[in-house]
Amino acid sequence: MKIRFRFVHYLALSGLIAASFFAQAESRQAGEPSEAPPRIEDNSFLIEEAYNQETGVVQHIQTFQYLRDGTWAYTFTQEWPVPNQKHQLSYTIPLFRPDASNGHDGLGDVMINYRYQALASDRVAFSPRLSLILPTGEEKEGLGNDALGFQTNMPVSLTLSTRWTTHLNAGATFIPDAEEAGGAKADLFGYNLGVGLILNAAKNFDLMLESVWFSNESVRENGETERSDAFFLSPGFRFAVNCKSGLQIVPGIAVPIGLGPSDNEVGMFFYLSLEHPFKKTNG
Repeated sequence: MKIRFRFVHYLALSGLIAASFFAQAESRQAGEPSEAPPRIEDNSFLIEEAYNQETGVVQHIQTFQYLRDGTWAYTFTQEWPVPNQKHQLSYTIPLFRPDASNGHDGLGDVMINYRYQALASDRVAFSPRLSLILPTGEEKEGLGNDALGFQTNMPVSLTLSTRWTTHLNAGATFIPDAEEAGGAKADLFGYNLGVGLILNAAKNFDLMLESVWFSNESVRENGETERSDAFFLSPGFRFAVNCKSGLQIVPGIAVPIGLGPSDNEVGMFFYLSLEHPFKKTNG
């Protein structure tokens, strides 16, 4: 019951944030111009947007997050259309320090991702993802689980008005026979929810507000599992630099603020995306 309560609590809070800004967007829509600058259809910082890579275009994404407790995480992701926007393959390589007290940092579990562009209209986009989690991190240093895992996420993107867009995420993680440093094993289950709101404030400039909740299990020494939650509200911004060569550079900064189980946590989040054509397309 405790886990269900937390689930409903954070879902309600995320929904409240999205609903309040949706109301504001609707109230502003009548006063907005009929045409607005083109949107930056990119990955958000903590939220997945439901837009696969266009045909002939590859994206390289780097993120770095540092929290006040001394933990940090860096990721490099590369996304490819295979062969068009309907199907996308990507991989994510993480480097991080999960616990500042022991000083261990290094390579985490690498992810191989497939996304299917199930829906892509002017108003709604839906692109479910299925990922394979490879046991590349060292479990004795807290960097991995020493087991093959699986993850799914269901990103939905909704265009609210000419300047406002929201992104909704819901996902789950399953790692069978995960191992802790002493050798004990157990099956692990994790869940995530997220809501992101983006205001296209000016040409090639977005203001962002993201709300994310994670609930993950870890293996204890006796083979039982222990669940921990994290909840962050993260305001930020991003902007796009469009080069004549077709290269688009998107830097961004956010400030993750911990609430509830993550109370008193605060940090900085840095984002950099490089997107460019890798082949000529017809038409």
